[in-house]
Amino acid sequence: MNVLNGRCACRAVSYEVADEFVAAWNCHCSNCRAMTGSAFSVVGQIERDKLSVTTGAETLLEKGDPDSAYEVRCGECFSLLYWSYPDGGISVPYGTLSDEPTLKPTHHQFVGSKAPWYEIRDDLPQYEEYPWS
Repeated sequence: MNVLNGRCACRAVSYEVADEFVAAWNCHCSNCRAMTGSAFSVVGQIERDKLSVTTGAETLLEKGDPDSAYEVRCGECFSLLYWSYPDGGISVPYGTLSDEPTLKPTHHQFVGSKAPWYEIRDDLPQYEEYPWS
C-alpha cells in the first residue's frame, strides 16, 4: 500500500493517508470557494480509517457532530484537513497533500454556481450540482 503525506499550512499538523481514494472531484460550490479562497476545491474521498494524524493531533479542532458530520482543522493556522460524512467516509482537500495521489479528479461539480470569472478549460465532465442528483 502506498502512503501519501499531507500537512496544514503552518506545518503544526501532518498526516498520512493511504493512496486509496475512491472518488475525486473539483467542487465549484460557493462554500468550497469561500472555504479555500479560490475558484474551486479539489477533493478526494476515502474511508476514515485510511487517514492518521502523525504530528499535531493535540492541536486539532473539530467542528460539528462527532458522531455524524464534522470538519477537522489545525488549531494553529485553521487549515481544513478533512471533513466527515455520516457514513464514515471523509473528504480530504487535495491541496493539503504533499505527495501526488494516484486518483486524479474525474469531474467538476456545482458548475451551476461556479465563480463567474473562472473558465473551466479541461475536458472533464461538468455537473450543475452533484453528479448523482
